[in-house]
Amino acid sequence: MPDDEVNEAGQNHKDERTGVQSIERVLDIIEALSTEQSGLGVTELARRIGLHKSTAHRLLSTLAQRGYVEKREDNCYHMGLKLIEAVSCYINSLELQTEARPYVAQITAELGLTAHLGVLDGNQVVYIERMDVFSGIKLYSQIGLRMHAYCSSLGKCLLSGFSRAELEKIMANCSFNRFTPNTISSLETLRVELKQVRAQGWAMDDLEYSLNNRCIGAPIFDYRGEIIAAVSASGPPSLLTRERIPEVAAYVQNKAAEISRKLGYAR
Repeated sequence: MPDDEVNEAGQNHKDERTGVQSIERVLDIIEALSTEQSGLGVTELARRIGLHKSTAHRLLSTLAQRGYVEKREDNCYHMGLKLIEAVSCYINSLELQTEARPYVAQITAELGLTAHLGVLDGNQVVYIERMDVFSGIKLYSQIGLRMHAYCSSLGKCLLSGFSRAELEKIMANCSFNRFTPNTISSLETLRVELKQVRAQGWAMDDLEYSLNNRCIGAPIFDYRGEIIAAVSASGPPSLLTRERIPEVAAYVQNKAAEISRKLGYAR
């Protein structure tokens, strides 16, 4: 084997080992700071985790730039808000799914329709729960599925909480593809629809993504009064007929309100 290949392979292995070691050191720093409410200076932190002071300072500087740690006036490092926010998002997601799951099941059982729970990611909805009327169990193949927000009832609920400027930013790269003759085709049309969603408290995908599916959703609020998710009931027009829309909308709104109360929302 040529020398350059040996050197390249050896260098790659060395770089990989160094990279993993750096990650371990960063985790050591986070774990050390997590147990110290008063924070730690760079010298003491380096001593505790067995690092050279200059290495500890370099890693702390990078973490501070990203907001994962912060250096205060006493020159001690503390846990940063960025890390707290990241962990909180994960915890809130677990709480949401735990609290919402029984209500998702109730929607399917009571209405005989498929129930979804979704959150917003950019201009798309991500399904985090689904209960199907035919199987009576969660369809894991559908959990994690993404859907265009502008043509789904969940998406309209989630988008309805944003200001005009925020909506423009979120939908900036949206092409508004038309999937059926009923699909919303512009940002201005979406704005009009979202105004109606805010007024009535629920949204509908009226055969907008598929002519074989109608869906009605309602927003879920957290303790701050912010929309963090939405729940919906859907089915073919033969099951979710126009005559059933008021009944289904009221039921889904009620379940969304119950989930919101579980999450600390008071209104």
